[in-house]
Amino acid sequence: MAHVLSVNVGRPREADWATIGRTSIDKTAVEGPVAVGALGLEGDEVSNRKYHGGPDQAVYAFAVEDLRWWAQELGRDVPPGTFAENLTTEGIDVNEAEVGERWRIGTALLEVRSVRTPCNEFKRWMGRSGYDDRAWVRRFARVGRPGPYLRVVEEGELCAGDPLEVVHRPGHGVTVSTLYRALSTDRTLLPRLLEVPDLVPGARRKAEAYVEALRSGGEDVLLPDAPTR
Repeated sequence: MAHVLSVNVGRPREADWATIGRTSIDKTAVEGPVAVGALGLEGDEVSNRKYHGGPDQAVYAFAVEDLRWWAQELGRDVPPGTFAENLTTEGIDVNEAEVGERWRIGTALLEVRSVRTPCNEFKRWMGRSGYDDRAWVRRFARVGRPGPYLRVVEEGELCAGDPLEVVHRPGHGVTVSTLYRALSTDRTLLPRLLEVPDLVPGARRKAEAYVEALRSGGEDVLLPDAPTR
């Protein structure tokens, strides 16, 4: 059964290597019930709000199966929370979840909303944690399994060990993986994003701009912002 393996939170800490001099990327696993509010988990706080946080990035999920894949790739263990995910899941392919899919975990209802864009701070964190961070952003992007950001539809509580129940699947077929590739490595997928009724505004703007350029006969449609932050 799909479930939450680990719940991970972090507060801002001073870090001279971080873009703004502090970071919340270092997450710690917590036991027992954790309150889930509109902006995320109790005990978790975003440091750089220019690029992170807000209702559309309230909770970040990553599968332990993907952490294990990276462990083989990197040659050492990658424990839950290493990728700064709030929820480490097991038994579900989170990257094949459809955008807009809803999960019941504990008493909270969460909705798959967006995708993570790897940044240079993530790269620095991996290096400082003892992993091979060479070309990390490009490597992470190339794999195309970013894990989803979740919106909180109903506030509540959850904890490690809770079942993860998919209670709604929109049926349009646009998955987390599709969204990520469209925004990072394969612009030809951008038109598909417009099949998502409540697509996040940034992704919708990029998809609409691409489609409009095609209609106008433009041959020079720029790629969306590459994952280089």
